Amino acid sequence: MTLTQVRREDHVWWIGLDRPSKHNALDQAMVDELDTVLAEARRHPSVLIVHSTTPGVFAAGADIAELRDRDADAALLAINAGLFERLEAHRWPTIALIDGPALGGGCELALACDFRIASPNAVFAQPELSLGIIAGAGANWRLPQLVGLATARRMLYAGARLDAREALTAGLVDEVVDDAASLPERGRALAGTIAKRSWRALELTKLALRSRRPATTTFDIAAQALLFDGEDKHTRMTAFLERRNR
Repeated sequence: MTLTQVRREDHVWWIGLDRPSKHNALDQAMVDELDTVLAEARRHPSVLIVHSTTPGVFAAGADIAELRDRDADAALLAINAGLFERLEAHRWPTIALIDGPALGGGCELALACDFRIASPNAVFAQPELSLGIIAGAGANWRLPQLVGLATARRMLYAGARLDAREALTAGLVDEVVDDAASLPERGRALAGTIAKRSWRALELTKLALRSRRPATTTFDIAAQALLFDGEDKHTRMTAFLERRNR
């Protein structure tokens, strides 16, 4: 079963998350598909637009049923963190179009893109600590880079949720469109503007900006491995799944 939809418009690649029954929760199969797309896209000058094929949804994070059963060895593979590193490292700019909840790994997926454009329906949150794990796929450093430590602490420690306007004020998103129907056209317009510039200059500028990133990914992977082997994580995720299935 295909969990992504990809289409190309000249130099723009539309990468659609297509797992509506699970609100686009990222499982191993979806990560593998996205990795395949990224590997191919690196061979062609391209602006990537990451979006959902389902209105009112972006991505609900990692698949908790799958995540609950992952152990320290799986954590050290950095499944989601590795994907988001490769997304961030795409040679040319990337854009996330967010319509609806971007939770946990869904928020981290959006953070890994260069631009984030939201509809009024967008909601951002990092609920990992309530599940006995950390936001180990980039939020620990990408989030404070964008919104500052104070807001990052509220989202990570206290589970604060930001709606679209709050996210715009905080700097988490670059723009909020008037309605969800406007998202694709706004994304297309921004991608078109970028694609008119020098591909080589864009690539070198991305490399320059990436040199400013902090080196916390290694710690995140090690910390997550410790938590993945703990009973607390399994208990909390089981309780989450039981509440969801009632």
